[in-house]
Amino acid sequence: MTTATAPRAARFGAFVPALLLLVVFFAGPLLWAVYSAFTDVALTGSAEVNFIGVDNFTTMWHDAQFWNSLWLTLVFVVGSAVIGQNTLGLLIALLLRGRNAGTRGVVSGLVIAAWTVPEVVAGFCWYSYLHRDGTLNGILGWVGLDQNWLYTTPMLAVILANVWRGTAFSMLVYQAALNDVPPELHEAAAMDGASAWQRLRSVTLPLIRRSIVSNLMLITLQTLAAFGLIYVMTKGGPGTKSSTTPIYMYQESFQFYKLGYGTAMALVLLVIGAIFSLIYVRLIKVDNL
Repeated sequence: MTTATAPRAARFGAFVPALLLLVVFFAGPLLWAVYSAFTDVALTGSAEVNFIGVDNFTTMWHDAQFWNSLWLTLVFVVGSAVIGQNTLGLLIALLLRGRNAGTRGVVSGLVIAAWTVPEVVAGFCWYSYLHRDGTLNGILGWVGLDQNWLYTTPMLAVILANVWRGTAFSMLVYQAALNDVPPELHEAAAMDGASAWQRLRSVTLPLIRRSIVSNLMLITLQTLAAFGLIYVMTKGGPGTKSSTTPIYMYQESFQFYKLGYGTAMALVLLVIGAIFSLIYVRLIKVDNL
């Protein structure tokens, strides 16, 4: 081995453990999931697994409950991530801009505290808050507006809970982005007579456009696979009114033991996430032109 190739081989050797970990914990399970989606593997104790081709996907195509779960997943992602977390995070970041350190510290601390709460704990907190005998009804009962919120508006309940828990990430992204906006541009626009809304629309938002798209991509992918919060609060009920695709996947795989069918749905969800990612990456590239 020559002197030039020795350091190169040493550098490659340093990456081998990381590559092995990626193969074992990422590529391995992914390949197994792809294989299982085309089989009838089930959690019934039977060792016989048959290759059935695209039968799982054909069943999925004719499964009304799957399409309902996909629609509810879209509603959940748009409501809690694209509109809820993204908009509220930007709004909080804008309101805190220019405030004194004490105000920023208190508000940011409260928002981040919700983010640090484990998903299951957050689900139980909101379940207790929105339950028929919960805190919210204890307050609204004085004016006769109490109801079983987890039964009458289950999707709204889980969307609000997810917004409450996840807004901190968007807030931090936008706080960092806003810090990079030169204040001289706002001062120049104000001297030209631009209102606060005009400065936001024509100066701030165009300058942080890449951060907006990046944030949307990250929270969309995270929300697309949300499971624990919804399962703790509603378990997909009542009926199937809050049964998003991850919830339906769990039910089919571990309650009805159709693991092959569940992994087929997981692949579809993976493809949907990839499509969202490609759209967002394309928007970032367009911004760079």
